[in-house]
Amino acid sequence: MTSNGPDWLALLVAIPRDAKPERKPVASAEQLARGTAGPIAGWQSISIHLSDPKLGSRHVLVTIDEHGKLLSAGDHVMRVRETSADGMITIADHESIGGRYDDDGSFYGTRWNSRIEGEPGEDDGDQTSAIKSPPSDSEVALLNGLVADLMSRLR
Repeated sequence: MTSNGPDWLALLVAIPRDAKPERKPVASAEQLARGTAGPIAGWQSISIHLSDPKLGSRHVLVTIDEHGKLLSAGDHVMRVRETSADGMITIADHESIGGRYDDDGSFYGTRWNSRIEGEPGEDDGDQTSAIKSPPSDSEVALLNGLVADLMSRLR
C-alpha cells in the first residue's frame, strides 16, 4: 500500500495477482436470444473492477471479437480526494486511457485527467477540470502489458 492508497489504485500499474477477470458478451442476452446482435454477436468484454469505497476504484476493460482479436482497451482510475462528514464523495479525480486497436495492432486512444466536485447530498457533481491528451508510447506499452496480463488470466 502507498501513502495514497493500495498499489493498484493508479493508472497502468500491475493488477493484483489474485484479481480475476470477468468475461461477458458485449451484446445483451435479449439481442443474442433474438438473433439481433448483428456484428457484435460474438464480441466479449473482459474486465477487472477493483474498489476501496473510501479511497477509489479502478476498472480495466478489454473488448475482443468472436475470433479473440483485440478491438479496444482502457484503464480508468477514480480517486476520492474529499468526502463530507457523512462519507459522501465531494471531490474525485479521474484518470483514464482508452481507445481502439487497428488491424495492425496500432492503438488509437485518448488520455483524460479530470476532477468532479459536488456538494454533500448531491448525486452528481460538476466537472471542474478536464485535460485531454494523446497517450505516450510508454503508456500504450503499459496498457498493452495490462491487456496481455488480463488475457493470460482467462486461460
